[in-house]
Amino acid sequence: MNKKPTYEELEQRVRDLEKEVFKGKQAEDALRKSENKLKTVLSISPVGIGLVVNRKLDWANETMYRMLGYEKNFFLGRSSRLLYPDDEGFEWTGKQLYAGIKESGTGYVETQWIRKDGTVFDCILRACSLDPSDPAKGQIVAATDFSELKQTQEALKECDLRHRILVENANEAIFIAQDEVIKFPNPRAEELTCYSVEELARTSFVEFIHPEDRNMVLDRYKRRLKGEALPSTYSFRLININNEELLVQLNTVLIDWEGRPATLCFLRDLTEQKKLENQLQRAQKMESLGTLAGGVAHDLNNVLSGIVSYPELLLLSIPEDSHLRKPLLTIQKSGKKAVDIVQDLLTLARRGVVATEVVNLNQIINSYLESPECKKTKECYPDVKIKTSFEAHLLNIMGSSFHLSKTVMNLINNAAEAINDSGNIFISTENRYIDKPLKGYDDVEEGDYVVFKISDSGIGISSGDMEKIFEPFYSKKVMGKSGTGLGMAVVWGTVKDHNGYIDIQSTEGKGTTLTLYFPATRKEISERKNILPIEDYMGNGESILIVDDFEGQREIAAQILKKLGYAVRSVASGEDAVSYMKENAADLIVLDMIMDPGLDGLDTYRKILELHPGQKAIIASGFSETDRIKKAQKLGAGGYIKKPYTLKKIGLAVKEELGK
Repeated sequence: MNKKPTYEELEQRVRDLEKEVFKGKQAEDALRKSENKLKTVLSISPVGIGLVVNRKLDWANETMYRMLGYEKNFFLGRSSRLLYPDDEGFEWTGKQLYAGIKESGTGYVETQWIRKDGTVFDCILRACSLDPSDPAKGQIVAATDFSELKQTQEALKECDLRHRILVENANEAIFIAQDEVIKFPNPRAEELTCYSVEELARTSFVEFIHPEDRNMVLDRYKRRLKGEALPSTYSFRLININNEELLVQLNTVLIDWEGRPATLCFLRDLTEQKKLENQLQRAQKMESLGTLAGGVAHDLNNVLSGIVSYPELLLLSIPEDSHLRKPLLTIQKSGKKAVDIVQDLLTLARRGVVATEVVNLNQIINSYLESPECKKTKECYPDVKIKTSFEAHLLNIMGSSFHLSKTVMNLINNAAEAINDSGNIFISTENRYIDKPLKGYDDVEEGDYVVFKISDSGIGISSGDMEKIFEPFYSKKVMGKSGTGLGMAVVWGTVKDHNGYIDIQSTEGKGTTLTLYFPATRKEISERKNILPIEDYMGNGESILIVDDFEGQREIAAQILKKLGYAVRSVASGEDAVSYMKENAADLIVLDMIMDPGLDGLDTYRKILELHPGQKAIIASGFSETDRIKKAQKLGAGGYIKKPYTLKKIGLAVKEELGK
């Protein structure tokens, strides 16, 4: 028989039950508080969180609804398929998440979801099982909208790509200089230095700077790193791995790189620009000097006419045994030498070459090597040997034998003088086709050329002298042993008048090589005409009008033509010639081209043609053919003769024109 509990025992049980109830209530309150906290966290979470059971959405936080644009509780019991733009994306994403959960307990995938309004966006999904032992019980999925982040990443990639394209294709070398080495060089930096990225990283940039500029560049670099305000742009000389000297301009900015000061550098190659500037300055200088020389030559031509022409007339009039013949011949010889100097001035002035004759450079060089002038040079320099190598089938060029021969002479004389004791001069010719422009003292354009090269084993030319080598009267020749100081200037003028190019290479102590490029022609050399005896160009009383603004020239031309049997009249200007031809006629006009002030030869001839259509004329000038001379010839004027006059020169020209 069970014993009935006492009152005290019942009272104790009640108290125990109350304690159990109180503990349960506390746990319930704690659980409720925990649930409230979790709901609060889930509601304010920036990540969309949902519960998927059997591939259906069982629950989602507010962020998920906002992310997808649906009203609250819409997802409950619906298939998660509605979150995907297509079936393929739905299946692929599910497989990726399940595979991750199975392997590591957590799935991760980047996929695309679709909002209620139909817009597709990029999202990142992370998932884990409610019960790791049984994935079928459901998964918690966290979704993050990273479309903006992706757009930002793509924008950054695009920006980075644009910057990379700009940097890698920039004409300037771009790099960071830190710890005296070059970091992150672009391809142009590698091109300038001829070093690879790896070589640049372990080579001090001081090695690339010209020794004379190193202290200056290094001092600026160190001061800039200390924060001193310095000009950001300056120039110096760079030496690349091939020992080529380049003029560069540096623009540098102080930056912080990996917590330490560095300089962002932009390096521009100014070598070609400087070369072009020097070429332009050189051309302008030569043009200015040429203008001056041309004016002097024009005046000298008028003065020399009497010295050259009168002795010839007087020698025709005196007997062979006259004591006057020797001094007259001396005067004539001196005058001709002076004419040669004037011709050099005209060549310098770019007004001396008439490049209309087909000539062969091999023949011109050989003729000079066999000449008395070359023999004299060899006697002055007995220990200098001249060696030749000629192209067997050298193409012809359009040019002036006289000027080309003087060019050969000047170059051989210069080469001989450059050799102190014994040595060699090497002369060669060749045909060469230039398929792309050559860089050098002159830039040689594409085309077919006849190339004349002369090298010596002499003392060479300093870099300072190189820029002045073709200037007139710039000479380091020995006084009393050399010419006028116009030799190399004549070479320059002759090459330019032949539409050619010059290259010069020289090393002090080792010698000099000059290479001349003349445009080739496929034309053949015409047979030379036999020189007629004086009887064959005597006149028969034909009337000649001489038009010249210089009295001495008129008198000389008149006396020569009278001596040849012509009836001569002369006038001092184009206006006087037009006035004379209004009332008279002439079988031929000898027309000076340059008459100042007033009408020049072309304008005079135009006005005379209005009075006498078909009027015969020949042109006379101290300069070579000009555009105005050619225009006069197109109008009908005949030959062109160059002053000063000689008996044969003017006689043949007049006879030929009258015979047309």
